[in-house]
Amino acid sequence: MWGIIRQNVRCGGLPASILGQSLQRIRPVSRSYSSAAREMTVREALNSALDEEMSADPKVFLMGEEVGEYQGAYKISKGLLEKYGPERVLDTPITEAGFAGIGVGAAFYGLKPVVEFMTLNFSMQAIDHIINSAAKQNYMSAGQIPVPIVFRGPNGAAAGVGAQHSQNRLISILQDCYAAWYGSCPGLKVLAPYSSEDARGLLKAAIRDPDPVVFLENELLYGESFPLSADALDSSFCLPIGKAKIEREGNDVTITAFSKMVGYALKAAEILGKEGISAEVINLRSIRPLDRPTINDSVRKTNRLVTVEEGFPQHGVGAEICASVIEESFGCLDAPVERISGADVPMPYAANLERMAVPQVEDIVRAAKRACYRLVPMAATA
Repeated sequence: MWGIIRQNVRCGGLPASILGQSLQRIRPVSRSYSSAAREMTVREALNSALDEEMSADPKVFLMGEEVGEYQGAYKISKGLLEKYGPERVLDTPITEAGFAGIGVGAAFYGLKPVVEFMTLNFSMQAIDHIINSAAKQNYMSAGQIPVPIVFRGPNGAAAGVGAQHSQNRLISILQDCYAAWYGSCPGLKVLAPYSSEDARGLLKAAIRDPDPVVFLENELLYGESFPLSADALDSSFCLPIGKAKIEREGNDVTITAFSKMVGYALKAAEILGKEGISAEVINLRSIRPLDRPTINDSVRKTNRLVTVEEGFPQHGVGAEICASVIEESFGCLDAPVERISGADVPMPYAANLERMAVPQVEDIVRAAKRACYRLVPMAATA
């Protein structure tokens, strides 16, 4: 990778002869899949997306702590060092500000870095590069310097590790509060996949995009398996950035969610269906840009809205969705908007308190019933 940068700096481009020799050394055998649909874990989906994009474009490279020899802390980069070598799969020191800055610089020169943070709370060490360098450079250069870089890593609720490291809420700061933090910054795109199809299609889109993308994975979803269609297994598969997916259609209430909370919303919709409430579940997929048309179209149909997120309630993604619906679809609402979020406190260590600090399926069910003016026993709300 450093050799490629040196050639770019000296020559203003990469000579065809050098590129051809490099490709002969590093090009792997093309990945082939059966045409039939099959199950794939989110971990495998992310790995296959990285593999295929690195195979298709020699400018793509991966860097981060333990992504090479150890094959990633969560084994997302398994097998990539062996295929592509240490110039394109770089193990870095424990210095997020350092390697994130190097990645942004490489993107300035036309390469396509994928920067992995071992957990996304560590991205706070590099937030100056993410916000002040990557997000703003295209605007400040009047469009002359695109920054095709992806910042990705695990987040979401872990368990039993308190309020400062990879716990339910600091890592939910990663997933949900960081979705709001990064989602508020012009120049960034922010994606939060739920299923294997989301992970595979959105990561490919992020790598191909000319703008910086913050890619918020979920630690507890890595091992979850989801069915993938033959189309999703094709190497050309890519999902559009800024487009939500209606996971379940309904007529009585709209439930918006992203990342792990999509699964919770779907479980809540099943329970509600048994009680005669038809819930429509929207998987946001993209936090910035936000698919406001899909959300508002759904609310105009159901006339009710419940937003779900793991992060803190104030200034959250749900708050932005509420504002959009009030601005564009207020006359269609038949009930106040319900917001489900994490508690407005640091994550407690005790398991019983920890569970109370993050949304549960029953919280979504109660909120949907309130929106539909179904009686909820007082004991259930305590």
